[in-house]
Amino acid sequence: MTEPVIKAENLSKQYRLGATQGYKTFREAIANATKALFRNFGKSNPQSAIRNPQSDTIWALKDVSFEVKQGEVIGIIGRNGAGKSTLLKILSKITKPTSGRVELKGRVGSLLEVGTGFHPELTGHENIYLYGAILGMDRWEVTRKFDEIVAFAGLEKFVDTPVKRYSSGMCMRLAFAVAAHLEPEILLVDEVLAVGDVAFQKKCLGKMGNIAEEGRTVLFVSHNMGALSAMCQKGLLIEQGQIVYNGEVKSAIEQYFKRLESRSHLELSKRQDRKGSGACRFTRLTFEDESGQPLNTFRSGQSVRVVLDYESNYNSNLHAVKAAISIDHHLYGEIFYCDSLTTGDLIHEIPSNGRLVCTVDSLPLIPGSYSKSVFLKVGSQIVDWITGAATISVEEDDLYGTGKLPTRGIVLLPSYSWSTVEN
Repeated sequence: MTEPVIKAENLSKQYRLGATQGYKTFREAIANATKALFRNFGKSNPQSAIRNPQSDTIWALKDVSFEVKQGEVIGIIGRNGAGKSTLLKILSKITKPTSGRVELKGRVGSLLEVGTGFHPELTGHENIYLYGAILGMDRWEVTRKFDEIVAFAGLEKFVDTPVKRYSSGMCMRLAFAVAAHLEPEILLVDEVLAVGDVAFQKKCLGKMGNIAEEGRTVLFVSHNMGALSAMCQKGLLIEQGQIVYNGEVKSAIEQYFKRLESRSHLELSKRQDRKGSGACRFTRLTFEDESGQPLNTFRSGQSVRVVLDYESNYNSNLHAVKAAISIDHHLYGEIFYCDSLTTGDLIHEIPSNGRLVCTVDSLPLIPGSYSKSVFLKVGSQIVDWITGAATISVEEDDLYGTGKLPTRGIVLLPSYSWSTVEN
């Protein structure tokens, strides 16, 4: 029986809310310790300093246990804040667990944050050696693979440019190229597909596929369910710091979307997993039929109105507004993207607080579960962007009047016909 190369037993990680853990000099540490000593000595009533430690702490992980065998490619799935990145940081020994233990057998390579370990004043050439050393590569090993790393990243023209002048995408490409050429027995990757163009994303997936084919172990965190389904054999579904499913990857993905569907977030004002400046934010998402009645389930070909309430901290009307919604499938990724600019519906001026409506005349989806994201831009600034704002369930309907729907594909044409033409 194959021995596991990763074995986690009862891993837990607790964080204190609002606490920061920066780097301190030895002098600062001594000074802070002395101040604390006199501060405690001068208190006449020690009870006044007692705090409830449970009131300002959070468990990012709680009693997580699992095993990974050599050559397995595991997809780690979960919503933002579920504990996925914390788990990878513990496995890569960046973060120490509060309790529990991890056993790792083999060389570990990790790509957890874009450009972690890069020095902004050093060139790309110099940072390849620096990052390689951080990952455990010898100098001769970096030299031997240097040209291959630069070619993979596609940064030949910029290799002698300081990294501080690189874009985030360039940093990610360089970081992934170094980590991928480390040839580790275990590779930990966190959202490498979140940055970069489509061509480089395909190159990353191809490289990770090659690593898996060579019998090495990969743990892969991503919200790209199509990539996870194609690359991984197993999936770990994490929710609120605990593993709720450990098994075949497609079943893990289905479980993930079922859990989203059971608590679709129509109230968006409290959502924390959003991007943008926050100057204007969506507060509520509502689905309606063509008569304005609320919808909980949808039918293929049905007319749907997507209503988005928003609030802003602007004192005047909003100008040059771009709004968008997108629909994603857990296996096929983004199915379609509807934005106001493409249709010529550029919203020149709207109130600082109000409601936006997108009407889809015929929902072109086969039966199944889908995730909806929402996006808002004012001028040149992205103000709000929520991925997975809600999950919708589409049911079968007689769209073509034949009692049938296509047996293949995922997007339905509103109408089409066949005919014969004589020669």
